[in-house]
Amino acid sequence: MNLDKLDLAILKQLQTNARLSNNELAEKVGLSASPCWRRVKRLEEQGVIQGYVALLNPEYTGTPILAYAHISLTDHRPESVLQFDLFVKDCNQILECCSLSGQYDYLLKIVSRSMSEYEHFISSELLHLPGVQSVNTSFVLDQKKYTTALPLTDAD
Repeated sequence: MNLDKLDLAILKQLQTNARLSNNELAEKVGLSASPCWRRVKRLEEQGVIQGYVALLNPEYTGTPILAYAHISLTDHRPESVLQFDLFVKDCNQILECCSLSGQYDYLLKIVSRSMSEYEHFISSELLHLPGVQSVNTSFVLDQKKYTTALPLTDAD
């Protein structure tokens, strides 16, 4: 899909503040309200815009522990992978899951209320899944950068 300069301008604005009214967005990107609304709708329908969310501060929501866990599986049979994938999908503590190339099979981004809760989650749930061989965890001490905004540049 080709995004023109106006599409990119809209996306940049929405990544910064998705709560802009259509009129505010139109003004910021130099369009009138109707064409701006039509462009946003098209970007939504084509899947460029996948949704809108509120980003929450984990300190205020009681989940200050952030960990990245590298997972190795004992085998890669479809049923083992499916069981792991279903567990990940249903687990609220797991924010992200990526299938990897290299030494590990998966990388999980996990939040927790405490270190003891995290330890219980790993030892009582994750390591009890059939097919999970090992979990290697790194804890975030200080987050130096956090953004959900993708870099957008003109193709011209």
